[in-house]
Amino acid sequence: MMQDILYAPWRSDYVTHEKIEGCVFCHISENEKDDEELHVLYRDEFCFVVMNRYPYTPAHFMIIPHIHTDKLEELPSEVWLRMSALAQKGVKLLKDVVSAHGVNIGMNLGKAGGAGIAEHIHLHLVPRWEGDTNFITSIANTRVYSTDFEKIYKKLKDLAPNYFKDV
Repeated sequence: MMQDILYAPWRSDYVTHEKIEGCVFCHISENEKDDEELHVLYRDEFCFVVMNRYPYTPAHFMIIPHIHTDKLEELPSEVWLRMSALAQKGVKLLKDVVSAHGVNIGMNLGKAGGAGIAEHIHLHLVPRWEGDTNFITSIANTRVYSTDFEKIYKKLKDLAPNYFKDV
């Protein structure tokens, strides 16, 4: 008897979508013409902001430098400063647009540090709401995504320029 089935049709893209060769973040960095398809919210000469395709919570996005590196300690200071400035604006975006009560910000450096894509550093912004953890997270180690990914992307994409323009 099969148990622990969770219906998640949006994940079918993961199985059926054409796989990107090499670093997925470098692919996004180098293909500005595909920003809509790749769910990019913003980009400038140092970084880009992109929705996490497999988010912890709705509106979870990442700030990623164009420079391919796995070493934060070797990242040029001006790039790190830009990432930090974008994080400040991103927190405001999440609080204003999706009414986040709080935001988790973090980096997992290296495979041992928990990075899913260890070869290219990235900063996560994960919006949180009071009571957003429920029994399924606690007992089934599963998250429930309560809104349509494309709708939340379009909402953030439409408003992101207002937040990131002065960085």
